[in-house]
Amino acid sequence: MTDLPAPAAPDAPDYLGDTRRWIERAVIGLNLCPFAKAVYVKQQVRLVLSDASTPEALLEELAEELLRLRDTSAEEIDTTLIVHPHVLEDFLDYNDFLDNADAAVEALDLQGILQVASFHPHYQFAGAAPDDVGNFTNRSPWPTLHLLREDSVERAVAAFPDPDVIVERNLDTLQKLGADGWHQLLRE
Repeated sequence: MTDLPAPAAPDAPDYLGDTRRWIERAVIGLNLCPFAKAVYVKQQVRLVLSDASTPEALLEELAEELLRLRDTSAEEIDTTLIVHPHVLEDFLDYNDFLDNADAAVEALDLQGILQVASFHPHYQFAGAAPDDVGNFTNRSPWPTLHLLREDSVERAVAAFPDPDVIVERNLDTLQKLGADGWHQLLRE
């Protein structure tokens, strides 16, 4: 696991660059998460590129990052995104892995302190069609585990006048943008 990727071949994917562009253009730019901008501009978002190639290795890295987040002040790192492009590329495998992620939070006695949110390029909500634009609220360029501090989430939600309207507003935004607009937004 590394914070800074090694120099890549000219045609190699820029996993963290793609993730930053998604955060800036979609998550913040479309205001899909009204709480993201504050921590992002204060550079309190840790982006980690995982080199894991097995679910077991990813689970170990997840545990390390959960402990790092627990042991670091929120002023330094408020949230962490683990981008893991070499494992759990299939959404169903990824979705199954989330039970392991929750079990790691529990095993480390971090329930109520930290949580893991999920983002994937093929994210699909239960009961939604694969091409339903509502799925895009949780679609990232690469499989990503998002580690959040529960107290930060609670403060952000409490400060928002009507947090229930976020989902509705996001769906409206994505309906207007459409799938083609979404893909154009994330292109360089």
